[in-house]
Parts: sequence; C-alpha cells; structure tokens
Amino acid sequence: MSQIQTRAAVNPQALTGVRFLVSKRIEELEASGDALERTLAETATRRTETTAGLESLEARWHSLLNALPATDPQQLDAVFRSLAAARANLAAVEERSSEGQTQLTSIRSELEVLRSVYRSLDDLMASSSSPEEGTSRLRSASRQVFQIIEEERMRIARDMHDGPAQSMANLVLQAEILERLIVRDPQLVVNELEDFKNGVRDVLDDTRRLIFDLRPMTLDDLGLVPTLRKFVREFGDRTGVNIVLRVTGEEARLPGSLEPTLFRIIQEALHNVRKHAHAANVEVVIAFQPHSVTALVRDDGIGMDLPSVEARLDGSHLGLISMRERTALEKGTLDIRSSPGRGTEVRVSFQH
Repeated sequence: MSQIQTRAAVNPQALTGVRFLVSKRIEELEASGDALERTLAETATRRTETTAGLESLEARWHSLLNALPATDPQQLDAVFRSLAAARANLAAVEERSSEGQTQLTSIRSELEVLRSVYRSLDDLMASSSSPEEGTSRLRSASRQVFQIIEEERMRIARDMHDGPAQSMANLVLQAEILERLIVRDPQLVVNELEDFKNGVRDVLDDTRRLIFDLRPMTLDDLGLVPTLRKFVREFGDRTGVNIVLRVTGEEARLPGSLEPTLFRIIQEALHNVRKHAHAANVEVVIAFQPHSVTALVRDDGIGMDLPSVEARLDGSHLGLISMRERTALEKGTLDIRSSPGRGTEVRVSFQH
C-alpha cells in the first residue's frame, strides 16, 4: 500500500525539478569549458614562445660545441643551464596543456550526456499522459544512460590497463635499469635512452588515441568528415580491416549536436564490426544533401539474426540501444539490415 502511495506522489513537478538541476549543471560545465578553452589558448601562446626560445638556445649550444675546445667553459656552462631550464619550462607548459585538454575532453563528454538527458526529459514532459507513466519512462531512460556510461568507463579502463598503464610500468622498469647502468657503462646508457624515448612516444600515441576516442578535438575544430577520415584510417591500421570512407554531395558543417551524434553512431557501428562481424571489408559513406545528411556503414562480415537480436535488446546490447537512443534524440531515422552470412548495413539519416 505504501509503495503505491509513494509512486502516485511522483508528478510532473518532479520531472521539472530534475530538468532544472540538469540545466544548471549544463550551464556550470559550459562556463568551466569556456574558461578552460581560454586558459588553453594562453598556454598555446606560451608554448609557442617557449619553443622559439628553446630553439634559439639549442642553436647557440650547438654553435658553442662546434667551437670546442676554444669555447669559454663558463659561457658553455651558462648556456647549458639556460638550455636545461628552457627544456624543463617547455615540459611543464606541455604538461599543463595536456592536463587541460584532458579536463576539456571530460567536460565535453559529460555535456554530451547531459544534453541528451535534458532532451529526453523534455520529450517525457511533453508526451507523458500520467505521472506514473512519466516516472516509469524516466527511470527506464536513466537506467539505460547509466548502463551505457558504465560500459564506456569499463572499456576505457581496459584500454588504459592494457595500453598506457602497462607501457608506463615497463618504462619505470627500464628507467631503473638505466639508473644502474649510468655509472658502469655510460655509452650503453646512451643507446638504451633511444629505446626509452621510443617507448615514451608509444605511450603518448596510445594516450592520444584514448583521448580521441573520448572526444575528438578535431570534431569541434574541423568538423565531422576530417575527424572520420582520421578515425577510419586508424581503425584500419589497428584492426587490419580494409575500410574506405566515401563522401557524396557538398561537404558542410552540420548544426547543433548532429556532428557528435553522427560520429558516435558511426563509431559504435565500427566498434560492433571489430567486436562481432569478423569482416574483411567495411565501407563508410556520408551523403550530404541540402537539408539532410545520411551515414551508411556496411561490412561483409558474418552478419546476425537481426529479429532475434532486436527481441533481446537489453543491458547486453547497449551498442544498439545507444545508436537508437542517439538517433531518436535528434529525431532521425535508423535502419539496420543484416542476416547470417551476408554482412550488416547500418543507415542513419537526419534532417537539418
């Protein structure tokens, strides 16, 4: 009896309250993102200035080395100290820039989710015929959102553990070996340092790839198609799948959140290809029209029994749920065609 009374007490005002809180959080994140972008712009200017100064010092240093042994030792020592300080300063600036970019990526990812939730709340408030129905739909939508977020966090954690975290552990071990060798065989240390630098570059590349997967910076700066070109190229390199991207119509920037929505749907479709399809060839097509855009992802993999999969859309099929939810939030149409042994085709269209 008490449970029934509690549910009946939930009314549209509760939805309005949640909607208000979500909107305030969106405003806070947007303000934080704007401030962080300004800071990053200042950091970029400082990095350019620091790099120019470092290049000048390095040229001076090499000039003094070439003049040995006639070079004044005190002058050589002074330039060396200035060069070391400049390198440390540049490293600090680059570290701040990297941390800022990571924070900005996190803010943009959270904003993307909250905006989707905000639109869902608007739809619920407009379409609910009763408080009970609205509450049920809100809980269902929230459950799916949290499941999708949790699965994404697990994927990122696995990628971090198997990629940068493991590589950095190896680098720490290599640094300890170098520390022991530095007194015994300086020349061997020089040779090993080259391998160490290559290892650091690999970790940096892995970290940048993870950041790209979270929120590609190029999506905001350059748009959908340049971002997809990079993503498709790296997808082919990582998986060994022959993948091509074709663009038809007049390429243009898309309004609102259409670009991140399309990118996420294509990203999810390709994730499913890598995970399930066992495909040798994949084709991605973006078709621009005056007032609409269509994306197509087609593979020659093993396919699936689509009616059976659709009938079991639950927490174990969050990829398909995510694509459908993203499409619905932007009032688009999603069509998936597949059958065993005949590959899969995902087609999504939006009006704008």
